Amino acid sequence: MEYEPERHLRPQSQIQGSVLLLTICAAGIGGTFQFGYNLSIISAPTLPIQEFINETWQVHTSQPLPDHLVLLVWSLIVSLYPLGGLFGALLAGPLAIILGRKKSLLVNNIFVVATATLFGFSHRPGSFEMVMLGRLPLGVSAGVSVNVQPMYLGESVPKELRGAVAMTSVIFTALGIVIGQVVGLRELLGDPQAWHLLLASCLVLGVLQLAFLPLLPESPRYLLIDCGDMEACLAALQRLRGTTEVAEELAELEEERIFCQGRRALHPWELFQDRGLWRQVTSLMVLGSALELCGTNSVYAYASSMFREAGIPEGKVQYAIVGTGSCELLAACISGSFPLRCAVIEMVGRRKLLIAGYGLMACCGSIFTVALCLQSSLPWMPYLAMFCVFALILSFGIGPAGVTGILAMELFDQKARPAASMVCGVLMWTMLFLVGLGFPFIMEGLCHFLYVPFLGVCVCGTICTGFFLPKTKGKTFLEISEELHRLNFPRQSQGPEWLGPEVIQATEL
Repeated sequence: MEYEPERHLRPQSQIQGSVLLLTICAAGIGGTFQFGYNLSIISAPTLPIQEFINETWQVHTSQPLPDHLVLLVWSLIVSLYPLGGLFGALLAGPLAIILGRKKSLLVNNIFVVATATLFGFSHRPGSFEMVMLGRLPLGVSAGVSVNVQPMYLGESVPKELRGAVAMTSVIFTALGIVIGQVVGLRELLGDPQAWHLLLASCLVLGVLQLAFLPLLPESPRYLLIDCGDMEACLAALQRLRGTTEVAEELAELEEERIFCQGRRALHPWELFQDRGLWRQVTSLMVLGSALELCGTNSVYAYASSMFREAGIPEGKVQYAIVGTGSCELLAACISGSFPLRCAVIEMVGRRKLLIAGYGLMACCGSIFTVALCLQSSLPWMPYLAMFCVFALILSFGIGPAGVTGILAMELFDQKARPAASMVCGVLMWTMLFLVGLGFPFIMEGLCHFLYVPFLGVCVCGTICTGFFLPKTKGKTFLEISEELHRLNFPRQSQGPEWLGPEVIQATEL
């Protein structure tokens, strides 16, 4: 008899674990996994697509396309993905409110189907315009899913698992990057004649999400707070938790629903109008820009070109590309290990991790530049350059990538936090677009000194972190808010009296 309670509890625990695991995987496979996959697969078919652009232009005009225009078209194909992501990030908020979290992820696959159709049929009619056009809706899909997936998972899992589950987005992204690079090997879909199938393979991920996500419940928080449907919320909670005893969690949601009535979060433009948020907004803008402009995202999109520039033999380039994704996955698993990540961040501190990360990236970038300059003099210099790229990605993943994402959470109170997250998302996609568009010309113009502009960004990130970012180690949100108020109003007589952070819980953004 003493073991009977365990026998009754075990099925409930197993049901909860299986439903939560399926929810995480179904949301992630068509979310940040899809994002990372499409970010990396574009690198493998660089030369075949450039040849395709030139050949189709010559067929239509009877003249070859100049090299600089081929490079321009190629950079547009790469950069239209983050441009679509920018539109998707702006679309994500309204979609999540109108359709709900789960339906938004499902409807989002319309863009994936349209993209795969354009990619798959672009080769036969000889239209590189279809490839360019296909990258835009693919980016829209990424912009929506990258924003809605964490929202859906964060509102569906128990509060004690929320932090750990939030880190799965980073791991899914890194895993998607690696799988995309592996699929792009010549032994699989990396054959020069199969590049259109490689690009269209994103459809497989969309189909998997469409097959499994409808079987799972909607976010309980959305059902109650946004829709006011108590019965649907109760049913979703019971299924996600694997038990009918959810009265306590339901009461918490009801209390939050009552608190949210008649209140709203700040709009994004209101962040820039509030003098009391000056230092927070400046830190977010500078460090958010540095995160995207430090050069790591260029490595994934233009990895093959970078390694050829570094002197890596053609036959080994594709395996070096897989090495970059493996480093990203290793860093994501280290930072994604929630207890380890929390222990490291709390022991070392956010500022020190950022300074160390950007400092190490600056060192790796400097050695990388020297290795490029000496590659013709010493036979082992290309491999030193490759090692520097790997070290740069590891430094980025463990430092800036692991810390910058939580700045919007720590530096802003709950009233401003949704707007700060939206500003951060728009900033990310805008910088990705600029880097994707300009990097081929940077590489062609600066040659061996291609990393020098990104080197400057790393140095600026180190300096700005040291001077602008306040210390948050061991401080509560209340203490951080009080410190930021003091920094924004160094002379109290010139600023309003601080009454504490205004707490609001809303899903408007």
